Amino acid sequence: MKNVIKDKKSTFREYAEAILVALALALVIRTFVVQAFKIPSGSMEPTLEIGDHILVNKFIYGVKIPFLSIHLFPLEKPQRGDVIVFIYPLDKSKDFIKRVVAVQGDTVRIVNKKLYINGSEVSDPYAVYKEDTVFSAEVQKRDNFGPVTVPGGCLFVLGDNRDRSLDSRFWGYVPLEDVRGKAFIIYWSWDSQGTTVRWSRIGHLIH
Repeated sequence: MKNVIKDKKSTFREYAEAILVALALALVIRTFVVQAFKIPSGSMEPTLEIGDHILVNKFIYGVKIPFLSIHLFPLEKPQRGDVIVFIYPLDKSKDFIKRVVAVQGDTVRIVNKKLYINGSEVSDPYAVYKEDTVFSAEVQKRDNFGPVTVPGGCLFVLGDNRDRSLDSRFWGYVPLEDVRGKAFIIYWSWDSQGTTVRWSRIGHLIH
């Protein structure tokens, strides 16, 4: 009888230890390696659509030490064109996703919806404009903005859906310390109603 009880306790302990190890590994992976996010809005259409589920590489820009503004062993720095997830500057409880269009030292200007970096119009292949209306800078900053120079340790980001994106034009720069990682793949996708799987989007690399 004692052996049976002992065996049951041993089995329970083995399962408990396996579960704890699995949870610890999951926590480490989520904190330092890769994290899943769901796209809730259309600000990055058509690159990312409402209902896309994406994975974000959290170590490419360096391993962030929890509760500290420190990134260790970065493989690269955020570059123009990267799609990044970051802490929303106006509400630290929220994560945003946008595209980097300028890094520290770059001068950004938007003239009638055309993007200029350091005085030259740049190729902007991912930008989409769904409205013909062009607002002056006095009305709002969406279509005519700047020039501004990105300060050290910061990024200037825009949504690909330029006419319908709340981004650096309206709330300013993204501190490098608030960048969570680089989006790299869509691993699952529902339509906006959450009823139909968009199979063609699954496995799509994010550029």
